Amino acid sequence: MESYFNQDEKLLVFKVSEEIDDYKVPEIRRKADYEIQRYMPKKIIFDFNNVTFMDSAGIGLIIGRYKFANLIGATLELANLTSSIRKIFEMSGILRLVPETELI
Repeated sequence: MESYFNQDEKLLVFKVSEEIDDYKVPEIRRKADYEIQRYMPKKIIFDFNNVTFMDSAGIGLIIGRYKFANLIGATLELANLTSSIRKIFEMSGILRLVPETELI
């Protein structure tokens, strides 16, 4: 996972490029939490453009980062959802909490 911070917009983007499963989630969570605490952004975007697989651990990852973002006064958004990832988020109800956004 790569991250990018735009100081002017206080925007933190995470480009997730691996499968999101029980094995990878602890590492992704650790990196994301560290970067969020480091930059204290106003907006956080998870970019799922290169994610090929996600299980229920990914749902927990996003819900946890959503709660963390709320604690620091930031918003969380999801970008570039593939059809299979979007379906998982729709079925879980996450898209009712976390909006989907366009990211180039």
